[in-house]
Amino acid sequence: MSKVILVVDDSASVRQVVGIALRGAGYTVVEASDGKDALVKLDGQQKVNLVISDVNMPNMDGITFVKEMKQKANYKFTPVIMLTTEGADDKKQEGKAAGAKAWIVKPFRPEQLLQTVSMLI
Repeated sequence: MSKVILVVDDSASVRQVVGIALRGAGYTVVEASDGKDALVKLDGQQKVNLVISDVNMPNMDGITFVKEMKQKANYKFTPVIMLTTEGADDKKQEGKAAGAKAWIVKPFRPEQLLQTVSMLI
């Protein structure tokens, strides 16, 4: 059975690019359009092996989402990669504090993303 990755980004084109790269590597992809949508999808019904999330999104930003996700028993230890245009160290520290394991700055190379995913999954 393939590993499940939740991709959270308000940009449909980013979700598409990330999805193509991940599916091409044999992963199952679930998409969410923002943090709130992602939390609805993390209902404990399905195993999610990894989350890739943007930082700047409407309704609920990525860092708030990661904090909320980590409160859920089923997803407390699920690794998170932040995929964002934010490259500032203070944002990275905030992400780490929330529970993110890796930080990839857009624009990204699919190989770079897949390499990071394979290290965490």
